[in-house]
Amino acid sequence: MTNAIPSARPPAMPLRRVGRFRQMVDFYATVSRTAVQEQFQYRTANYMYMIGMVVEPVVYLVVWSVVAEASGGSVGGYTPGGFAAYYIVWMLVRNMNIVFTPYGWEFRIREGQLSGMLLRPIHPLHYDLAYFAGWKVIAVLLWIPIAVVLALLFPPELTVNLAQVATFLVAIWGAYVIRTLLLFVLGMVTLWTTRVAALFELYFTAELLLSGRLVPLDLMPDWVLRWVDWLPFRSTFGFPIEALVSDLSGPQLVRGLVAQLVWIAIGWALAMVVWKRAIRRYSAVGN
Repeated sequence: MTNAIPSARPPAMPLRRVGRFRQMVDFYATVSRTAVQEQFQYRTANYMYMIGMVVEPVVYLVVWSVVAEASGGSVGGYTPGGFAAYYIVWMLVRNMNIVFTPYGWEFRIREGQLSGMLLRPIHPLHYDLAYFAGWKVIAVLLWIPIAVVLALLFPPELTVNLAQVATFLVAIWGAYVIRTLLLFVLGMVTLWTTRVAALFELYFTAELLLSGRLVPLDLMPDWVLRWVDWLPFRSTFGFPIEALVSDLSGPQLVRGLVAQLVWIAIGWALAMVVWKRAIRRYSAVGN
């Protein structure tokens, strides 16, 4: 009797998965690199756009600094220096949260761009994630000198440790992914109806009030905070900022990251389900 010789051929499924993973990594790297090169060509326009975005946090910062000084030096634990730290970091998080707008889906459908995207062997969501991720490189580089100027004008009070910095670096990318997924789902509404502005504005208003973008969430009433814990907005704005400027404990930092993972999973599931249903209604013809 002869012994059976085991097959030398490895399982095909793991190899296909590895190949698919490498293709995705290459795709993300290529699209991100292209976005960096493209946006670098428009660095003046990007910088003017960035300077325009300074107005919003500076207004918030000045108002709350005045309120803090009038209230004896602090409001809800935030001093003028604390507000300075919050809104300087806020500006970075705000730029990291720039993703493809749901309004853009109207343009993609009207101009037939979606037709071309459907011919690609990859989901359009991956393209948006990769492209805007590359744009963040330019956004961060442009934010640095503006942050230095703001820090000189409004000296921040900021004491951080390694755990906070590490959590912040992870959280800003988690926020970016969550917001991309949620606005992708929202953008799919354009495949059902052309009257979407009211719905989009309602979403952005809720995000403005409940995310920590307008005011630190620590200053909101308790009944508002109870709602915030069940919504994704804190994971996209409030938590990344708080991870760096607030004195959060280790367990609080972990819970914030876990909440982001939960919302990423929910957002991805919603995006896949809504996409399959919405694309069946698409009937535009490209140029």
